[in-house]
Amino acid sequence: MYFSNIPNVQYDVKPISYPFSEFDYVITKNFFRRFKINENIFGYTVLYRKVAVEDGQTAADIAYKVYGDPFYDWIVILSNNIINPNYGMPLDSYTLRKVVEDKYGESEAYSGIHHYETLEHLSGQILGDKNVVALEGGLVVDYNFYTTPFSYWNGSSTVTVPGNTVSKPVTNYEYEVGENEKKREIYILRPDYLPRFVEEFKVRNFYKSECSDFISKRLKKTGV
Repeated sequence: MYFSNIPNVQYDVKPISYPFSEFDYVITKNFFRRFKINENIFGYTVLYRKVAVEDGQTAADIAYKVYGDPFYDWIVILSNNIINPNYGMPLDSYTLRKVVEDKYGESEAYSGIHHYETLEHLSGQILGDKNVVALEGGLVVDYNFYTTPFSYWNGSSTVTVPGNTVSKPVTNYEYEVGENEKKREIYILRPDYLPRFVEEFKVRNFYKSECSDFISKRLKKTGV
């Protein structure tokens, strides 16, 4: 269904005979033409809603569940600007382990340090009714930060604590698990807007007649 809506491009290849004014032509899908959703549209809850993807669930599974047709998987993919459907959805734990082991090697997958990350640390200084944050959590830092004392103001004096009490090492596996979890929530176009989306996709993929290589709304030519 997706590929039927992608326009074609006509490539001219080697001349086939003297005087070399004729060309063989190959017609193929124009995969360089990519439809990208404007991210601002996700603020319109009337059009989209967020859903949590379960382990092993594919875009086709979600399309079938939401739209009643697995061949609308391309709408799920485009709605989330997914480049590679195989890795754009959250992987199940077994597949994730295999991917991490292949990427880093078995020995480094679970014990190798990917980076260091800060832990939120409150200063003890109260302003209004809030405890002032001395160090924001989740910041990526280096080994030097992890092994160097960290100092902050608690409202009356300077306090110094070991760097390894306000930051932690993140292994390669932990990092990849975190990245995998970021894919857990995706946007789903509400079924009521499906026909309109499909029609807009078709129109957006038409070629304009002003183009010098224009043949038809569904075909243009290009040289090599």
